[in-house]
Amino acid sequence: MKYLTFIRHPEKYRDSPPPAALMEAMGKFVEKSLKDGTLVDTGGLLPSKDGARIRLANGKITVTDGPFTEAKEVIGGWAILQTDSKAEAIRIATEFMEMHRKHWPGFEGESEVRPMFDPGMGP
Repeated sequence: MKYLTFIRHPEKYRDSPPPAALMEAMGKFVEKSLKDGTLVDTGGLLPSKDGARIRLANGKITVTDGPFTEAKEVIGGWAILQTDSKAEAIRIATEFMEMHRKHWPGFEGESEVRPMFDPGMGP
């Protein structure tokens, strides 16, 4: 099954680049995960100041340019995993967060793991 994982953290972490040791560890992790087939795709997101939100409410569409100062956290990056179980997807996301704990002291954030909807699934 495919899972979408994403990491959410305060936008202040976008003010400077992540520690070099974290980027090196993530590079090795991504390379290994692509080779073993558990990682389908991954990417990081630029700061919210470079984005926009399109909202539909009360029959009206509004567009708001970033930054999204009211947001306590933003999505910093994402990955699509291909695993045999939810437990394996959680293990991979936990390993990713462990790299942050080890290589970026003081980092705070969370990773969410969500199963992806495939054609034919659902009611």
